[in-house]
Amino acid sequence: MNVVPIPNEVWLNDYERDAVWDIAQSSVSSFTYPEVMALDGEGGAKARALLEAEPMNYGWIEGSPGFKRAVASRYRREVPDSQILQFNGASGANLGALTALVGAGDHVVVEWPTYQPLWEIPRALGADVSLWELRRENDWKPNLDALERLVRKDTRLICLNNAANPTAAVLSPDDLERIAEIARWSGAYVLSDEVYLPVVEDQGFVSIVDVYERGVATNSLSKSYSVPGCRIGWTVAPDGLSDKIRSVRDYTLISAGVPNDVIATLVLEHADQVLDRNRAIAAERAATVEAWLAKQSRASWVAPNGVPVSYLSLDLPAEMDDRTFCLKILRERGVLLIPGSCFELPGGVRLGYCCPADVLDMGLTLLGEALAEL
Repeated sequence: MNVVPIPNEVWLNDYERDAVWDIAQSSVSSFTYPEVMALDGEGGAKARALLEAEPMNYGWIEGSPGFKRAVASRYRREVPDSQILQFNGASGANLGALTALVGAGDHVVVEWPTYQPLWEIPRALGADVSLWELRRENDWKPNLDALERLVRKDTRLICLNNAANPTAAVLSPDDLERIAEIARWSGAYVLSDEVYLPVVEDQGFVSIVDVYERGVATNSLSKSYSVPGCRIGWTVAPDGLSDKIRSVRDYTLISAGVPNDVIATLVLEHADQVLDRNRAIAAERAATVEAWLAKQSRASWVAPNGVPVSYLSLDLPAEMDDRTFCLKILRERGVLLIPGSCFELPGGVRLGYCCPADVLDMGLTLLGEALAEL
């Protein structure tokens, strides 16, 4: 396998500790540990008692029964326990699912732009990868006829990022129905990384597993649920395929950890409360960005509509690329952004607008000053 670096992860690893004003991250403003514990409704007492009662062994290898019940409750169809597997974040879930699905010579179609592992892992596994491009000039809306032209009789997998990082593009239920129809023609599976979907489900968006019998969903507690430090994700996959993913998982994880499982279950059992909080944060912060954009001549976005990640287009001078600009604003003003070129989208940045309000306010103020100097 030729495993290539993930540019945005390299960027964060190199520079995020230098930031004073971090407006680059992709989660909704994270919970503190006491805030998570307090979800139990008893000031954390019940949650702490659960943690203290658990022996520090391997725990439930695939995730506890309570965790699996809580995951299953987030889907519209009935999902049996056998189809749910716990992983180390969505990163682990995607790696496990793609490794089980894709082999050398397989044809894979990937929605693009997207999080790089969704196309690089299939490439590393030897697949022939075609990119289904969503365009900025079309407000990142999907061209399903273009997808249909890319799918072949030997297509093994269509890979989606719904909602997408960094563009915030969301596929509607009608879009998913059409994608399922296209996939059935070749018998392809459809894998959907849905880490940003829960926070916009109140707008009617649905999981691929609720639409397509060969749908595979990956998700985690990191983005929509604001506990990336928990490091828990999962796959939902049809019987048969889930057994293959289970075998891959035995090579990479064993278990995700007893404390992590307890915390993840607590968060998912109170998912509605968590998502209400995060939808309010996304709406408030988006209004802040919109007000800021109204005063800017060098910045624009396609409104993310509640998705807690966004791509900000910048009008930069011809002699300055986005990486140079991001390094300049970090060194001179302490503001962290991720260059769009890290996602093969040069000329802009990923803006993590769902950060704490004071961080966003100051980050945007300093970004505005830097743009005014160009």
